[in-house]
Amino acid sequence: MPSWQEQFDALKMKMTGPGLPQADAAAQMSGLEFLQGIIIGKLPYPPINATLDFYLIEAEKGRAVFHGLPSMKHYNPIGSVHGGWHATLLDSCMAVAVHTLIEPGQAYTSLEIKVNFVRPLTDATGPVRAEGKIVASGRRTATAEGRLTDESGRLYSHGSTTCLIFDQAAQSR
Repeated sequence: MPSWQEQFDALKMKMTGPGLPQADAAAQMSGLEFLQGIIIGKLPYPPINATLDFYLIEAEKGRAVFHGLPSMKHYNPIGSVHGGWHATLLDSCMAVAVHTLIEPGQAYTSLEIKVNFVRPLTDATGPVRAEGKIVASGRRTATAEGRLTDESGRLYSHGSTTCLIFDQAAQSR
């Protein structure tokens, strides 16, 4: 089985580049169809992925996995990867787990996130994965949890989120 670094390098090779899909096309897809389009390179990945060096690699109903590579460009002044990098990666995996559940014409937004930092990330950590899973989902809200680990299973941070689910037509009013 390839290492996480080899998987990360292969993933970046198939990406079509950053961008945003046309809103009307995205609105016609379920959340899961949309996310799988990004994974296979049919749709562009969001620009934040290139900026922070993390990418969606798996999406199934109620679950999403991102692969990231912490590096010196993510450091804070105290010599480790900034907590905001942990938080952004966890926010992404947890919210995207919610995204897998939305129907065409629906959207969602994070209402709150909570992140617990367990150990520091550095540029020597190597690739990490953030896995988000649904805890509960209803018609208007969903909660999810996430874990950020390295290839040997060490936990670096974990968190939870609550997201609001709404109809896109209601958003434009």
